[in-house]
Amino acid sequence: MRIPDRMARVNELMRREIAELLERRIEHTTNCLVTVTEVKTSSDLKHAKVYISLIGGQKGKEAVIALLEEHRVFLQQKISRDIKIKYTPVLEFEYDHRVEAANKVLAIISEIESGDQDKKDS
Repeated sequence: MRIPDRMARVNELMRREIAELLERRIEHTTNCLVTVTEVKTSSDLKHAKVYISLIGGQKGKEAVIALLEEHRVFLQQKISRDIKIKYTPVLEFEYDHRVEAANKVLAIISEIESGDQDKKDS
């Protein structure tokens, strides 16, 4: 199903705003880089799932999600001031496993390529 253009723009605007807020306010306390990979806002604008990935601190996924949940109200207040939409969505944070899956695929491809290179050298 295709996302309507308006919802795609809202999702991208939310993603950028949340990423900027995390960079300025929260990231320095997590000891890792928190990246907002995607935001999916409900069509009624009342809920938004924020998908994040971590670089440099994979062991603390749960701790980072808990920290973001702790700062959820602050983030929502900043979003309501900065983005003018009918409702400010309630944010729900989830870890995005797609980045890990993509890295595994790339590692497998590299392994296959290096195996093929070894066969050519022999």
